[in-house]
Amino acid sequence: MSAEPETTDLKQTGGRFEPGQSGNPSGRPRGTRHKALLALNAIGAEGAEAVLRKVVEDAQAGDMRAAEILLRRVWPERKGRLVEFDLPPIAGATDAVKAAAAIVEAVASGDLTPDEAQAVAGVVEIQRRAIETAELAERIAALEARAGQ
Repeated sequence: MSAEPETTDLKQTGGRFEPGQSGNPSGRPRGTRHKALLALNAIGAEGAEAVLRKVVEDAQAGDMRAAEILLRRVWPERKGRLVEFDLPPIAGATDAVKAAAAIVEAVASGDLTPDEAQAVAGVVEIQRRAIETAELAERIAALEARAGQ
């Protein structure tokens, strides 16, 4: 009969390092970068200035694509816009229903896009949950106070 091979369980329990201990405690310090990446960054930095000069020259010469590249770097596109419409105050969880109705009305009248309405409704939902959580905390505190008497 042949000898049975050593199992992985035996290898793991008879390992050289204690659990939670690094095999190389004085290894590479945090934040250091690989030499190849440092070299690539240096090459990129050298060429970036020349590329930027060329893009600026092309934009000044009327190349609209070059102008767009520059302007997107100077003034990035906004991820949303300020929307103004009448939203009733939300003092209680039931006020969220009135707010939702105002949002639907704003979409129907064209004051809000469906995407904007969804974003505003998300904010209303956050407010509703916060109010509901505070109300539940008050109710629990009142019940605990009565039970402790």
